Parts: sequence; C-alpha cells; structure tokens
Amino acid sequence: MTDARYTPLRSRHEALGASFTDFGGWQMPVRYTSDLAEHHAVRQAAGVFDISHMAEFTVEGAQAGEYLDYALAGRLSALAVGKAKYSLLLAEDGGIIDDVIVYRLQDDDYLIISNAGNREFVSEALSARVDGFDVKVADVSDDYALIAVQGPRAEAIVSAIAGLDDVSVAWEEQKYYAWASATFAGKPVLVARTGYTGEDGFELMVAAADAEALWDAVLVAGEPLGLVPAGLAARDTLRLEAGMPLYGHELNRQTKPAQAGLGRVVVTSKERFVGKDVVEPAADAAVLIGLAAEGRRAGRAGYAIVLEDGTAVGEITSGALSPTLGHPIAMAFVAPTYAAGETPLFLDVRGTKIPATVTALPFYRRTK
Repeated sequence: MTDARYTPLRSRHEALGASFTDFGGWQMPVRYTSDLAEHHAVRQAAGVFDISHMAEFTVEGAQAGEYLDYALAGRLSALAVGKAKYSLLLAEDGGIIDDVIVYRLQDDDYLIISNAGNREFVSEALSARVDGFDVKVADVSDDYALIAVQGPRAEAIVSAIAGLDDVSVAWEEQKYYAWASATFAGKPVLVARTGYTGEDGFELMVAAADAEALWDAVLVAGEPLGLVPAGLAARDTLRLEAGMPLYGHELNRQTKPAQAGLGRVVVTSKERFVGKDVVEPAADAAVLIGLAAEGRRAGRAGYAIVLEDGTAVGEITSGALSPTLGHPIAMAFVAPTYAAGETPLFLDVRGTKIPATVTALPFYRRTK
C-alpha cells in the first residue's frame, strides 16, 4: 500500500483544524469549518484552496506546438503566448485519459496541468508520443505548489497580496483563461485567471518551498474581504453547480468526449491526433445531462435514473443538494432517447422515486 502524500501546505491545514480525506492518493483538506459556510463564502466573497496535488508537465522544443496537436485533442499550436486552453488527452481507442489545462509560456514552451490521480497515466501517454518530434516532456509536479483564490472578490484579494510584485499584466486587463508572470518575495509566480468553481478567480503556481509564505499572505490579504480557507467538499459542490466535469465521475477511459458534452474540445479537422479515427461515440452511447429536482433529497453518484415504472435508463455521476440554488441537482449519463427531457425521469434515492427535470448545464452561472 502506497504511503499517503501531503502537499507542502500540510502544516497550515493542520493549524487551521482541517479534516483530511484521501483524494487521488493525497491527504487533502476536505473542510475547515463547514461545507456550507465554505461554499457560500466562495459564491459571495472568496475562498482559498490548496490544489498543490495537481500534476504539472512542461513541454519544450522547436516542435512543441506540433507535438501537442498530435498528443492532445485540441489545436494547441494556435494558442497565443499568455493564454490557456482546456483540452483532453485521449487514449488510442478515443476514451479520455484525462482533462487538462495547457498554458503557452513561450513560443516553444508549454505547461500542462492535469489531475493528481492521473499523473502516472498522463506522464506515460505524453512520453510515449514524443517520437518524431523535436520536443522534451518533463514531469515537474513535485517542484511546484498551486493555490487557488476563487470568488467575486478574488481580484481585489490577489491584487492586495503583500509581496506579490512585478505583475506582467495589469489586474484589470487580465482575461479569463490567460496568465501573467509575477514575483512573490522576489521568487517567480505564475498567475493564471482560471478555476474550478464557476466564479472569477486565480490559480497561483509557486515553487513548493515558497508555498507556505504565499498561503499566509493570501489569508492576510483576504481576511478583511471575507476570504476563508475552503476544502474539497465545497470545491465539489461549487464545480457541480457550474456543470464542470470531474475525472472519475463524468470522465473516464470508457467515455468519449461527445458523450460528456465535450465534442467542441476535439478538433477533428486536424490531420492526425491520437484517437482521431475512433473519437466519435456509438449512436446509442449514453450522454451526459443535467437534472434538477424539488425537495431536499438529493441523488448521489451511482444512484439510478429510472422511468415511472422503475426501469433504469441511466446513472448519476455527481449529485448534491445545491447550496446556492436550494434544491437537488445532478449530472447523469442516460440513454440518448431520454436526454431531451420529453419522458419523465426520476432519481432513485434509496428506493424512492424523486421526479427530476432535464436541465441545461451549468446549473449556476455567475453574474459578470
């Protein structure tokens, strides 16, 4: 059995009284105070998350863009320096190995951030695809920490961090899915305007040795603006409300992008990429939908979606009582016949049928 891993911020979480849970082999803070309080803080003010368990890979070389066009489903060679893009790493059979975010740091220099639990699989796939390309791929996950500040007050907080200087792009000019360089106490920081909550926010990548000092500075800057430390429980309900897929729930090796509503991520016009010839799902393959219900009883991952007569036609991948909306929501895979919502569907919550309505994703959209 592999020993549990901790991020460089372990001592900070323990000092704050965090409860820990296993997540992709890492012991991560699941909450500090209450799931609801942390969720609402992110929607109304801001929360700070330790996401240092995520994996990072650098891709460098004269053919870095061409290599990524082949290795990933998107057209990363067209990504401008200073920008970021969501993409997918597909298997040879078109299934999803992982969903990733790619940053173009320089013309021949990219950064890929992937999910913690898939680090080994992503590393193997990226390394296996370098043949024929003038490119070097390196796993730099252990060198860095990631701190996410999310919420409507995120910009005000991050711009007020003492010691965060030399920001290459003015705060008010930073766009979503773009990044800026900066320094913290003289050390390099990558400031990305990205996140996984449906709110405005930033993800700060810093050397692991500098993570504690940056975390402390974030808390000091955010305290007067309502920022709270937030754990994985709040992060999960936030991303569910925002209709964002989670690997191992909505995405896996058996799922093809179009089934999960991610067909737009795949650039099928590219001459070649891994999985190109088999990326389209079968006509009868299950598709991902959003479901909303009334009352307080929520469906959970693994619960069945049934017809009025009890016939199972799908399965919930993520479900919760939405803290923001006040009613149950779920994402589920169902047979395509039932995706349009013309046939009444029910959540099978421990033997009780709860009427549910097919709802367009996301369930929640922030006011800009």
